[in-house]
Amino acid sequence: MQVDVVTAVHASHAVFLPAAWRSLLGQSHTRWRWLVQLDGPADEPRAALKACGAMDDPRVSVASHGTSEGPAVTRNVALGRTSAPLVQNVDADDELEPGALAALATALSDHPDAGYAVGHARDLMGDGLLIDHPLPVLPGLLPRGALLPAWRTTPTDYRVPVHPAGVMWRRSLLLALGGWSALQGMEDTGVLMAASAVTEGVLVDAATLRYRRHAAQMSKQTSKFAGGGEQIALIRQRAAVLSSLPSWSHTPEIS
Repeated sequence: MQVDVVTAVHASHAVFLPAAWRSLLGQSHTRWRWLVQLDGPADEPRAALKACGAMDDPRVSVASHGTSEGPAVTRNVALGRTSAPLVQNVDADDELEPGALAALATALSDHPDAGYAVGHARDLMGDGLLIDHPLPVLPGLLPRGALLPAWRTTPTDYRVPVHPAGVMWRRSLLLALGGWSALQGMEDTGVLMAASAVTEGVLVDAATLRYRRHAAQMSKQTSKFAGGGEQIALIRQRAAVLSSLPSWSHTPEIS
């Protein structure tokens, strides 16, 4: 099945694009297209993509919206360019494991009622070391509503049960949820919890994402934003409303 891979990138992360590109070239599942959306100044990302050869591949589509809008808006602009029945997010500074697209697409094929699939994420350290993390949920089918109770959100103990940046989505579900949420630093968590509230998913028992740890990553940047607790409350309240509604139903798209 065809997969559209979405990557939002701003200039400071342009240096990581060649590694993301190589991880796509190494995929065992070859029916993919890479939709790169440039957020803000475009010269550095375009230069990085040209230098590594990505711009010469007809499967790569690069677009820029000119202003700096952040990851949620940028991903959603890219989502508007997608057409494949499956959409995979890859942040510019992360990498896919070689079998990621195959494992996640197969999981959704094997579970036709599931709206999303996700695997394990391994931390990619600066020296190339990969660090695994145990998950609080078991592999296999993730029943509707399973993720919210496993989401730890206290100030001293915060953890999302699965890594929200590495999810493969059925495009129809992502569109139904309005794309990535308009939240600060929780845009992927917001849509993941909403998805879990309306449908089942699949956790693949394999590593699918390499989450790069580095000083410039967004999660390490200092911010004066003080609405994190309110955002968590909003995500939980939204999930509660969605869970009271009929379940999302998958209508197969032509691949």
